[in-house]
Amino acid sequence: MMANAGFGQSLYPGNLLPVDTPVIFAQGLLSDGLSNRDFTISPGNDEIFYTLQQPKFLLSTILTVTRKNGKWSKPEAASFSGVYRDLEATFSLDGNTVFFSSDRPVNDKDSTNDFDLWKVVKSKGGNWGNPQHLGFTVNSDKNEFFPSVSSNGNLYFTVEAAYGKGKEDIVMCRYNNGVYEKPVSLPEAVNSVNYEFNAFVDPYEQFILFTSYGRADDIGGGDLYISNKDQQGNWLPAKHLPEGINSAALDYCPYVSRDKKILFFTSNRASNRFHQHTKKTYQQITQLLTGTGNGLDDLYWVKFNPQQ
Repeated sequence: MMANAGFGQSLYPGNLLPVDTPVIFAQGLLSDGLSNRDFTISPGNDEIFYTLQQPKFLLSTILTVTRKNGKWSKPEAASFSGVYRDLEATFSLDGNTVFFSSDRPVNDKDSTNDFDLWKVVKSKGGNWGNPQHLGFTVNSDKNEFFPSVSSNGNLYFTVEAAYGKGKEDIVMCRYNNGVYEKPVSLPEAVNSVNYEFNAFVDPYEQFILFTSYGRADDIGGGDLYISNKDQQGNWLPAKHLPEGINSAALDYCPYVSRDKKILFFTSNRASNRFHQHTKKTYQQITQLLTGTGNGLDDLYWVKFNPQQ
């Protein structure tokens, strides 16, 4: 799945570039030893959203960093996040809309506290507006997670669908004349009787990356898979991404750069430093427990080619 490519270093935070094996992304800025997960970047590579969570999901906030004059800001809570549990932001292709999942109430009478899909739209002044609920054709009384949007507006997401094929399915709402149609479960090439969730869809719907848990070739707590489309537009049977990208831990929340050369994903894999049988000082122990690779969620990146 790897590919050699040149990368503009200033387009991403940190002093390192992706290599042929996954490494922690933006260590010390986005990856800091806390539970940091999911990732999206604007078309101009100048605004990033990601999620900071409490490991038991007691708190979940979408954070943002921005690039100005080649320098990235420190993280802060997104203007539309920080009160309710919000997560899994993603940009539309033009960068003017951000979709995300939230348990915020839809109205004063809403007491269900389930997660629905929302969006915010950027004003002419460059500020993000108030969150807008995507409505009850998209949303249900189940939890809707991890939106991904194609260039024509089709919306893909995760839900425990009664009409689905497994415990969680990846579904799609076709966007037709400004209106979302009823969601449909993707075919068996993608969904199975197990858990499928957190799908990144290529903006032109040529491939889909997602996590599945419980398949025969699953090597851990959930692995990343890819399905490409054939020339007739049908999804081909999903392939397991190679070991190295996948681990014995949970590997999820995939995102592919616009040039399709970088894969970003979240993993709660632990550093091999935990398995070194040497005496450790108190300071070394606390560094292991509070630093990246401590078994909480970290953001990773790796060179990538969706066609191999």
